[in-house]
Amino acid sequence: MLELFQKGGFIMYPLLICSIISMTFTIERIIFWIKEKKGRNAKVLNNIMKEAEDGNYSNALKLSGGSKDHVVRVICSGLAHIEFSMVSALEMAAGDEINRMKRGLAVLDTIITMAPLLGILGTVIGIIQSFDMLGQMGIEDPKSVTGGIAQALITTAAGLAIALATIIPYNYFVSRVEKAVKNLEKYTTSLEIIYQRTKVTKV
Repeated sequence: MLELFQKGGFIMYPLLICSIISMTFTIERIIFWIKEKKGRNAKVLNNIMKEAEDGNYSNALKLSGGSKDHVVRVICSGLAHIEFSMVSALEMAAGDEINRMKRGLAVLDTIITMAPLLGILGTVIGIIQSFDMLGQMGIEDPKSVTGGIAQALITTAAGLAIALATIIPYNYFVSRVEKAVKNLEKYTTSLEIIYQRTKVTKV
């Protein structure tokens, strides 16, 4: 492995940095989603929605009790502003939670694009060097030229490997964010409907 790295030339160093960044953000996001899953509390969330449906907004807020559930946090933000700009409060809280979930995804997306391009750049530079060698030595020693081209292709292989290893967790994280967004929309819309219904009932 070390021999291949050395044969790949100086482009292998930025590719190594890309792989380290990709691994770091992937591990961080995995830990993040594990914590989010552990923090979910369907029972508390359902109790909060039930209290809200009964018009007991203050009781609903008390039930949150510093919950680590991101849906509960968003709903409680809306309940705290139930009489004034509830929708805006829900949107702001949901936006903050979604930004937390998307953190690092732009970096992974950049690496997916950049790693293969760096690999191709390394290959092009290697081929240029090989043909320059061919121009100097002629066709008397073709093995040195073909060997140089083979070494140049190492960077392309490395770049593609990094991109492939990054795109799988990236797509998984994106799907998790999309699922969380739909779940947030479901509960925030439910709270808005409950509030409108209780207002009509009071009137």
